[in-house]
Amino acid sequence: MRWGIIYSPKSGVIRTHKRWEKIRRHLNECGIEYDFVQSEGGGSEERLAAMLAKNGYERIVIVGGDGALNRAINGVFSIDPKLCDSLTFGIIPNGHGNDYAKYWEIDEDDPVAAVDVLIRGRIRKVDVGMLRMGDETRYFLNCLNIGLVADIVNIRRKAYRFWGLSSLSHLSSIFMLLFHRMTNRIRFTVNHELIDKKLMNVCVGNAQSYGLTPNAVPYNGMLDVTTISHPVISQLLAGMHLLITGKLLTHRNVQPYRSRQRIRFEEIGRSCVSIDGQVLPHVSVPFEASVRQECLNFIIP
Repeated sequence: MRWGIIYSPKSGVIRTHKRWEKIRRHLNECGIEYDFVQSEGGGSEERLAAMLAKNGYERIVIVGGDGALNRAINGVFSIDPKLCDSLTFGIIPNGHGNDYAKYWEIDEDDPVAAVDVLIRGRIRKVDVGMLRMGDETRYFLNCLNIGLVADIVNIRRKAYRFWGLSSLSHLSSIFMLLFHRMTNRIRFTVNHELIDKKLMNVCVGNAQSYGLTPNAVPYNGMLDVTTISHPVISQLLAGMHLLITGKLLTHRNVQPYRSRQRIRFEEIGRSCVSIDGQVLPHVSVPFEASVRQECLNFIIP
């Protein structure tokens, strides 16, 4: 089986091709037949994945992070979701966010080991989350965030665009966040229960979602939902500790849900929305989040 490989260089990192050369050498040593295309930025993984699927490749491997993988999945689903029945996806972590690979214990620091997973691993059918806005549908493997988490991604993106990947970029992100609105009124329905309150963040997770939905399982046909209300500073610090240790759901300002049904959002205020760490430029309410159970073939250890 000839692989189609999409290489998405890690942004802001000098000598990104050194890592790819290491991957390429190992592929050649293992006798893997593959064709290689490189992302040109601007979300081109979506177009490249669609091109590979149209040209009959049955195994598409993304050398990139959560965002690159997300764009590739959306590229194939945009043609025909049924195509994924005959396609298998794999990941070699190479991004600033590799949360989905971490869930499956694919080592982001060892690209050679990640290649070995693709060669010797097994194929697992996984769930795919869906975000429906009118006639538009976007897909996600890891999470959908509404509120502060998406705002932080957006602020960091703006800072990076101006300062690049430097300490100034991180400092300016923190400075802008200090003057950022921390809560918005969000109204949505989950499991027939109406939630209507000021919230700091709502995370709809298909996987662990950077620790925000730590109990989510990406093959049970359900989405985990975590709401976070605005805590005082002392509670915020405690929440950060619980997030790092995987115990966020025990925090007093966090409310978890789990649902097989569509989750409908009627109001989100001025909240940003992101999927798999990418901010959506245009969002209109109402919109719905749901899940397609075990509809994507994915290579895991």
